[in-house]
Amino acid sequence: MAEHQGLISSGWGRVVHNKRYIVWFYILNLALAWFGAAAFSNQAHDYLDHSLQAERLANGFDVGVLIEMFMRPEFGPVHPATASGLHFALAFFFLTALFLPGVLQGYASTYRLPRADFFRACGRNLWRFIRLLIIAGIVMGAVAVALFSAQGALVKAAEESTNEVLPFELRMLCLLVIFLVMTALRIWFDLAQADVVLSDQNAVRKSIGLGLRHAWRNLGRLLGSYVVATIVALIILSLGLWSWLRLVPPASVLGAFVVTQLTLLLLLIPRFWQRGVAVSYYLQNMVAPISVHPVAPAPVVEPVTPVVISNPPAQPQPS
Repeated sequence: MAEHQGLISSGWGRVVHNKRYIVWFYILNLALAWFGAAAFSNQAHDYLDHSLQAERLANGFDVGVLIEMFMRPEFGPVHPATASGLHFALAFFFLTALFLPGVLQGYASTYRLPRADFFRACGRNLWRFIRLLIIAGIVMGAVAVALFSAQGALVKAAEESTNEVLPFELRMLCLLVIFLVMTALRIWFDLAQADVVLSDQNAVRKSIGLGLRHAWRNLGRLLGSYVVATIVALIILSLGLWSWLRLVPPASVLGAFVVTQLTLLLLLIPRFWQRGVAVSYYLQNMVAPISVHPVAPAPVVEPVTPVVISNPPAQPQPS
């Protein structure tokens, strides 16, 4: 890729050249979701196989029937089913932290990363990523709580005004600000993750500081690239919901499954696109240039021509 290529196109190129990572993560997500929903599926089967409410759900999804089913004592407690889903969600979070370093290493490589190098990068950076994710969770959680608390206070004050539209407009404006701030924080930690993996940095605090400096200096450029990927994700989600509501018959379980799974697969593309943008920025701006000191040329030694001294002619001996 060109060294000065735009972040959006460069990040997209890395996604296109490494499409297999998206497929792998989709299969991983699908498998864990299948196991996580197995407990709820078995519990629902045990109830609906002996209930007339199954006929009301056979012709389409009905929220009222679903809520009524949960409130029935015959259905049993919902906690075991939801706990199983939560456990597999945590497993997906851990596996993402495990495999993401290999993805970043593959994005930075100019060749197809071998499987051994992929898993080597995953194992070497696992503990570093866990530390990064813990710090990111603390920082982003604290900022989110502060922003939503400020939003609640502003909206509550706006409700006391005579302008009926002001609370809604202020709420939308606050949500936009929260989205931009949280995206900026994600850019910060995405750059830190790229530095940890690509520079083999064991000191996580140094990568966090470096990521913060670069995210602050080039916030407009990076934020614009991430927002473009987010807009693409919103378009994919809107088209998926529209296709599900308009094109899939209510009784078609297979059609609903295909449309939803295709939408989830396509929604992975913007996420990996943002990772590609972070790697492209790192390679273009955060890699320390290699200083090459000029080496003085060795002095040229002229070859010495050997002088061959021939034996002098023998002098005649006096008689």
